[in-house]
Parts: sequence; C-alpha cells; structure tokens
Amino acid sequence: MDEVISAITAIGLLFALEIILAFYVYFALAWSTIAKKLKYKRSWLAWIPFANLAMILQLGGFHWALIFLLLIPIVGWIAILVLLIIASWRIFEKRKYPGWFSLSMVIPQVGGILYLIAIGFVAWKDKRR
Repeated sequence: MDEVISAITAIGLLFALEIILAFYVYFALAWSTIAKKLKYKRSWLAWIPFANLAMILQLGGFHWALIFLLLIPIVGWIAILVLLIIASWRIFEKRKYPGWFSLSMVIPQVGGILYLIAIGFVAWKDKRR
C-alpha cells in the first residue's frame, strides 16, 4: 500500500511540475514577444528568472535595480508587486490595451490565469485605435 501511495504522489508531483513549467514557458514567450514589439534590445531576458522581472520594470519605465527589493522580506515583495503592476499598466497602454488588465494579477484564485490571458492578448494580438 505504501508503494501505491508513493507512486501516486510521485505522479502528482511530476504533473504539477509539468504544469508549472508550461505556465513559465508561456509567460516567458509572451513577455519576450512584448519586449520585441516594444523594440527592447534584450528580449531574451524574459527567459531568465528574476531578470524577466527586471526587464518588465525597465519596459515600464523603472530602473532595473529595483529588482533587489526582492531581498527585503514582505515589504520589498509588496513594493515589487506594486511596481510590477504599474510597469505592466504602462506597457499594456504602450501596446494600446487597457492598463487595468495589469490589475488582474491581484485577483484572488483566478488572477494568475487572467494575467496570463491578458499578456497573451498584449503579446500576440495587435490592436489599433
């Protein structure tokens, strides 16, 4: 019985890891595309953890070094979240989408999925005014 429980747990963990990896690839691909469309020279930074957040900050008009706020527990994390929302707002407006799409990341339970949908639209659907 212990072997069966261990096997089910291992399968569940592998499945969860695959889902997380798929979301990360989608996130990186979308932000890489957004960076290219905004003529950012180092769009490949979208694939590197933490560097992708620094890239988003830069695209939104902030200095990349603000990423070091992540080293300050809780207060720094909240500050980075607020800065990322503001940066995303600015980026979405540069791409002619409503800036309030960036607020989707703070909606409990469904915010992450809504944010992935929003960056998908911003990355791959060209909108004209």
